[in-house]
Amino acid sequence: MKKYFKYYGICWAIALVVFNVITFVVTNEMVGLSSVGSSFWVGYAFITIAFIGNLICSLLFFKEENKNKVFLNIPIIQLAYSALVVSLIVGAVSMAVPQIPYWIGVIVDVLILAFYAIAIVKASAAVNIVNDVEQKIKVQTFFIKSLTVDADSLMARAGSDEMKAEAKKVYEAIRYSDPMSNDALANIENQIQNEFNAFADAVKNNDIDLAKLSANELVILINDRNKKCKLLK
Repeated sequence: MKKYFKYYGICWAIALVVFNVITFVVTNEMVGLSSVGSSFWVGYAFITIAFIGNLICSLLFFKEENKNKVFLNIPIIQLAYSALVVSLIVGAVSMAVPQIPYWIGVIVDVLILAFYAIAIVKASAAVNIVNDVEQKIKVQTFFIKSLTVDADSLMARAGSDEMKAEAKKVYEAIRYSDPMSNDALANIENQIQNEFNAFADAVKNNDIDLAKLSANELVILINDRNKKCKLLK
């Protein structure tokens, strides 16, 4: 996300320069800078502050590196540029056209900044919710994913074709089982882990008879777990 801020920062600097050029050049040509009153400078100051507020909001938004943030907040990235462009137009027009009261530009730019800031807060909240759900899913699927990796590694360690066949049977049973875990499955998952450890010892010791018994028991336990998973949904 930081690389996006670099490009946004360049656009922001250009917009600020354009705003200042239009404000002072046009005002000087139309009424003369020496004749402007205090309301002009108050309006200029507040619109400039709105620009700075836009930059600060964008900095806070873009500074975090998060893959979900990029994906979910593409509309906010577009909004950032839109808010900047609209602020530039409103601010420049309100400052350069004497017939338009300066306070109108101030109010509109402040409203744009408020809308942008609220959108950022909402988007950040959405990203945090997605991250929390993602983390929860990682925890809940860790048992099966970890066991699948171990089973795959064990299959590569098998010393004979017959042993490989047993290891593959166990691997596929684990791989295609329901990945979601639950506190109610703790007991049977402990049994599966213990039986898998016994199966792993049998494979490493090249004990085919024990490996077959253990593999069959593992498949039964995994099927029982899958049935219980269905009941919990």
